[in-house]
Amino acid sequence: MPEKSFVHKGRIFDFVREKVSLPNGVSKFYDIVKHRGAVVIIPLISKNKVILIKQYRVSIKKYILELPAGSIDVEEKPFACAKRELAEETGYFSKKIKSVGKLIPCPGYSTEILYIYKAEDLIKHRKIFGKQNVFEKDEDEVIKPIVYSREQVKKMIKNGKIIDAKTIASFALIGWL
Repeated sequence: MPEKSFVHKGRIFDFVREKVSLPNGVSKFYDIVKHRGAVVIIPLISKNKVILIKQYRVSIKKYILELPAGSIDVEEKPFACAKRELAEETGYFSKKIKSVGKLIPCPGYSTEILYIYKAEDLIKHRKIFGKQNVFEKDEDEVIKPIVYSREQVKKMIKNGKIIDAKTIASFALIGWL
């Protein structure tokens, strides 16, 4: 078997089998998900109100509440992706987007890095079709943006209504928990 082989080349990630030499000298084949990375946006309507997305997730066949997020396109920078995903998923632009950290969600099998951004001073945009600066949500996304207070978010995390790990970790990064 070669040192590295593509098992599956996908639209968002590749699945590879790769021979890895560990720090203890052992060499072994590992299955790894190679991912370009993604962004998570914490869109604050005010100091204590945030927009969450109610999104249908095909892999678990149900709706969940989560922060807006999305995969970084080829040759796209994380900051540009954050602006794009915010507009696509919430209908807002932000005058103030700031990086608040990075997360590695699945280091046991994936190279994905999540770039976390906080968006403030939000402006609702009007859809003007045919203009390049207007974003439409992806056709395979079934989403609904909903505004929640900080207290509601904390309660929903505690009672299991918010179960998305990247969302919970992102709120922890900004001190909301």
